[in-house]
Order: sequence, then C-alpha cells, then structure tokens
Amino acid sequence: MKAFEWTSPATIDEAVKLLSVDRAGDIDEAPRPIAGGQDLLTTMKDYTSRPSRLVNLKNIRGLDRITLNARGLTIGALVTLTELEEHAGVRKSFPGLSEAAHSIATPQIRNLGTVGGNLCQRPRCWYFRLEEVICLKKGGSECYAAKGENKYNAIIGGGPSYIVHPSDLAPMLLALGARVTVAGTAGKRVIPLDKFFTLPSEGNIRRENVLQNDEIITEIFVPASPLATRSTYLKFKERESLDFALASVAAAVQLAGDRTVRDARIVLGGVAPIPWRVPAAEKFLAGKSLTPDVLTEAGKIALADAKPLEKNAYKVPLAQTLVRRALAKAGGA
Repeated sequence: MKAFEWTSPATIDEAVKLLSVDRAGDIDEAPRPIAGGQDLLTTMKDYTSRPSRLVNLKNIRGLDRITLNARGLTIGALVTLTELEEHAGVRKSFPGLSEAAHSIATPQIRNLGTVGGNLCQRPRCWYFRLEEVICLKKGGSECYAAKGENKYNAIIGGGPSYIVHPSDLAPMLLALGARVTVAGTAGKRVIPLDKFFTLPSEGNIRRENVLQNDEIITEIFVPASPLATRSTYLKFKERESLDFALASVAAAVQLAGDRTVRDARIVLGGVAPIPWRVPAAEKFLAGKSLTPDVLTEAGKIALADAKPLEKNAYKVPLAQTLVRRALAKAGGA
C-alpha cells in the first residue's frame, strides 16, 4: 500500500476542499473520501488505487440519518447497510431496498459499509484488480476480459470495457426513481440516479460515474410511490455469502384494481457496466396480468439486447429466470 495522508474534516466544505487537490487528475492518484472503506482499502492494497490523501467522512455530522415522511425516504451517505436493512420504515414501505441491503456480503461488512460507498464501488473484474495488469480501465490499451476470462463480465452495454457494476443497492434505487445529492467545491447538485452512472462507451472510461475528484455523495432521496411497496430484489451468486451478483433483478410493480399491471420498473444488475433498466419489458407488462406466459415473455424481452462473451452466455437464461421470479414476487403472482 502506498503511503498516504490521513485527514478527518468536521464539515462537508472542509472535506471537499481536502479532495480538491488536482481536480482534473488521475482518479487512481487523487485524494479519496473514505467512510466504511470496505472497497477502497482493498483497491489500495492491490495498488489499483494509490491516493495521496484519504479524507475521513465519519466525523461529519448529519450524514448518517434516515428520514422517512410523506414525500419519501432520505438516506444519508454514511448510513450503514445494516441500518438501511433493519430500518422498520424501509422494510415496510421500501421492501426491495431492505432486501438489496441484506443481500450484500456478510453482517460484519454490512455493519461497516455505507450506502454512499456501495454506490461508488470500483469494478470487481480480476484484470482490473490485478496489480501487474494495466487494462483499459487503468489507462492501458485493451480490455483483456473481451477475449480472456470473462465468466463474470458484461453481456449488455459492454465495450470497449466489459466490467459489470458491483452495487446491489444501485439497481433497486434506480427502479425506485432515486436521486443523489452531491457536494463539491463548485457547490451542490442533485443527480437522478439514471444519470449518475456512465457506460464505458459514453463517459470517461477510467470512471464509473459522473463524480468529480472533489465531490462526495451526501444523501440519496427515494420518492414515495405506489411502486415502492411492491418492490423486491433477487440476486444469484456462486457463494451463499460474501459474494457479488452473477445476475440480479430489482423489480417494482403497481397493480390496478383488477390486478393488471398499471406500472412496472425492472433493472438488471451484474450483467452490464451500469444498472441496466429495461423499458421495453416494462412497457410490455402494462395492462397485463402477471401470468406465467407474460412473465416468461417479459424475461425474454428484458434480455433481448444481450450479447454474451465467450464464457458468460449462462447469464442470459439466469437473468431471464430472475426477471420472472422477481416480477411474480413483487406482484404477488
């Protein structure tokens, strides 16, 4: 691990000033915020990240609160995954979000890991994580996963890099229409979550989101919605615990009085470089009952754009099955 300076600001303004050194510089060398540190410390140990300064956010008051009212749910960036999972109001009004938090890693990690940190995780691709490999995401000229060991890589939205986004909260929050508040030296801005993450082909290939080096997430807002109470998150992983999704699905539905679908949201995880919403499948469901045939067709439509690599075609039927099951569970079918 490279030597670094440790700082502990007491306010958001102090934190962003400490992060503002070399604003336009390399994300791997720039000062970095730290809260739970569950992801950042591992990248530092394998030299994927080499920050000159760590800015500890834990002393900033007010970033660890959960507020639930008629408008919706406000989650401070420093709220732990355990706190989110176990909050009674979240379990009742946003069940899919509680399920997503519960699916992450182990109790020990959930006790330390934060909501903001989960959204800002770096890719888990082993080429990216290997110190001696300089892949496209680290400034090299090639995504080695494209023709190499790509069992865990993207089947949708990939290219020129084929990472998958590792966050479990992100698909569910996106399905629920969440937005994030970001603070930086230029001030605050509010970003809809569907504009927060960036594809390798559209944004800075070295980054996974629109945050600048001197910016931090301060809170996440999830609006109250009829969709929220019928939400669920299903995740398939190789190991029972301490593992990332091979594929996952966040689903939320609103039913009419005759139990046909009035509205639906479907977001795939573990299959694309960003949480992948599938509006075509959502549109197909409108006005229909959640029969087995409808669920099967929705799964097919959701994966219609999949372009598997050599070793990850299994993700297509896996994700289709998860779509069917998630919709059935959310809709009570």
